[in-house]
Amino acid sequence: MPVEDTITSHSYKDAGVDIDAGDALVEAIKPLTRATARPGADGAIGGFGAGFDLRAAGFRDPILVSSTDGVGTKLKIAIETGRHRTVGIDLVAMCVNDLVVQGAEPLFFLDYYASGKLDVAAARDVIAGIAEGCRIAGCALVGGETAEMPGMYRKGDYDLAGFAVGAVERERYLAGNTARTGDIVLGLASSGVHSNGFSLVRRIVADAGLAYDAPAPFANDRLLGEALLEPTRIYVKSCLAALKGDGGAGIRGLAHITGGGLVENLPRVFPDGLQAVLETESWPVPSVFRWLQRAGNVAPAEMARTYNCGIGMALIVASADADRVAATLTAAGETVHRIGRMTAAAKDDPPVRLDGWDRAWRG
Repeated sequence: MPVEDTITSHSYKDAGVDIDAGDALVEAIKPLTRATARPGADGAIGGFGAGFDLRAAGFRDPILVSSTDGVGTKLKIAIETGRHRTVGIDLVAMCVNDLVVQGAEPLFFLDYYASGKLDVAAARDVIAGIAEGCRIAGCALVGGETAEMPGMYRKGDYDLAGFAVGAVERERYLAGNTARTGDIVLGLASSGVHSNGFSLVRRIVADAGLAYDAPAPFANDRLLGEALLEPTRIYVKSCLAALKGDGGAGIRGLAHITGGGLVENLPRVFPDGLQAVLETESWPVPSVFRWLQRAGNVAPAEMARTYNCGIGMALIVASADADRVAATLTAAGETVHRIGRMTAAAKDDPPVRLDGWDRAWRG
């Protein structure tokens, strides 16, 4: 018998990669991507790359702004509960909220979805959420990558990354260096935990002996998993409305409140020599954070640097424009709180001072 007749024949599918499943997913998501079309992009997928026409989008002298992010271990709760759609919204939110703080309008988005074995139904749910997030943000889903990598992920696991590009006219670009003493800090309410600190969330849930299909201790009308998977709020359209409105010139900086909380994200958008003094009892701390703090015996200072604690976006605004900007944001659907002011910092002052923070957790 010839030697070659004894060699076992293998295929890519035998090795764990199903090209047909990937093709099926592309066909399943084509209607989702078409629904995100916007001026400058047609929302079609399938080519090797996607073009964007800045002139068709109405820009004259734009600066491009880019962002990339993921969802973190919040994905583990989505996988354990079988609720995949909302993490797609999270993925978009984490990227586009980072664009708008520079004054940029999100233009297009790409995703990266990786798993050990492609589950077409789960992947379609995730990408449906991505398309919904793009629709909310007003950007086009122009493509992405679906990677099937046997041996890299446990059965049922997947990972996500997102990539967004936006543009802003040069004269409207926010560099984060124009705040001054007397400016007002406005806070926009978050929708929940958003997409940071979930390794601690999951540890607290496990230590409490709770199941994700049990009633949430902080929201008895919802299951715990459902409540924790509440998607990150997308602030793009409301913030763009404020930036383009009558008080837009008075907006000195915006900060997306992600990991690091208010204490680490606000200083990224004001210069040295200033301090943000926040009146922490000026906004309600949502019940999910109060439960996490009590159930995990988490120090208030640790809560402040791990979670948004109820404020998902902050704006530094000239005092004369604060009421107009707040009114525009409210009309756009945001819950707005006047949470503090900018003052001159002494030599050893922290960039952010949380007045009444320990007291805010006693209620």
